[in-house]
Amino acid sequence: MNTNPLRWTLVGLILLIFLEAVRVYFIMPFPGSQLDDAANLSRVGVAYWLHQYVPWLRAIILLLLITPVFNVIAAPARAWYRWLVLGLVVVYAGAFYAVTTTMMADHMFLQPTTKRMLPMSQNKIPVSKLVVGVVENGEARAYPLQLIGYHHQVRDTVGGKPIMVTYCTVCRTGRVFDPVIDGKPTTFRLVGMDHFNAMFEDDSSGSWWRQATGEAIMGPLRGKTLTELTARQMTLSEWASEHPNTLVMQPDPAFREETDSLATYDTGVRRGKLTRRDSASWKPKSWVVGVLDGQSARAIDWNELVKKKVINTVVGKEPVVITLASDRQTFRAFSRQAYGRTLTFEAIGTDQLRDNETATVWTKTGLASSGTLAGQQLTPVRAYQEFWHSWLSFHPKTAR
Repeated sequence: MNTNPLRWTLVGLILLIFLEAVRVYFIMPFPGSQLDDAANLSRVGVAYWLHQYVPWLRAIILLLLITPVFNVIAAPARAWYRWLVLGLVVVYAGAFYAVTTTMMADHMFLQPTTKRMLPMSQNKIPVSKLVVGVVENGEARAYPLQLIGYHHQVRDTVGGKPIMVTYCTVCRTGRVFDPVIDGKPTTFRLVGMDHFNAMFEDDSSGSWWRQATGEAIMGPLRGKTLTELTARQMTLSEWASEHPNTLVMQPDPAFREETDSLATYDTGVRRGKLTRRDSASWKPKSWVVGVLDGQSARAIDWNELVKKKVINTVVGKEPVVITLASDRQTFRAFSRQAYGRTLTFEAIGTDQLRDNETATVWTKTGLASSGTLAGQQLTPVRAYQEFWHSWLSFHPKTAR
């Protein structure tokens, strides 16, 4: 038998398997696929190109394989050729099924089918749990990390405003975005990862967006950035003390097993290498508080914050104070500029501050309760708790 049909059949089937594997490999957390270097963007570019054109590539290769496959199967001699080809066909069918179903990110992490928001009087979420809290037009809502960590995104309307609550457990990044692009409400789906960070695809242009920054890195809208909305991470107890009328997201019974698996995520006690905390400082999975002021960024070691409770620092040109509540989980960040002065703070009593310049006493929420500046309110600044590798990836010039 002429081996050319067999050769072309093997090449074609192996190429099909390779295309399916590469398409997923570069945007999922496989060994070596999410290396934190400049080449990673090129890998995502290859994955995006395949995402766009792999249906056409499949069709062309399959059409070219019709004749050689028929010749191999119909040949009277060397039956093992047929079994080899049939085996590869089975392998490709399995790869195709896995890639297009079970290995697709939006099939692995589903959005809630039933979103229940309850007041604190009916809430079943333990108040010690961490939440991402949002306030829009006077309405407050809280989204537990344990829940949004599995779903990756939750769409909601708060105070009449549509919002997109997102979370990436591998980066420990919680972000809330306005899901409107160029005046058009847009739907997103989880498509994979970039630099270990969740990546979404919009349904209108097919562009790919980073969760940590809201930036489109692939597609027609590349370079655009979603509008980030103000959100804060703290325990539900602390959030409810500030917003007693808050509504709280409850578990979706359809995903109880998945969200229960993240029960210890808040505290960093996880077995998985991608989501567990490194208790030492400045390791890839160490916790930091990342603070932004315009284009300037600074990372604060979580261990140092736990030890000192209050850290006075400067981010860019902005004097900033970072505080840790007595629950050792809730952090707050404020500008140290108040009433024309730059203040330096120290912790006193339980969850109180005092500035050294005027001896004014401040509450944990940044309100001057007594002293020279009584009645003044410190201005909050953007701050996030993240894994060090994530903050460094997306803010490579960060100070620390």
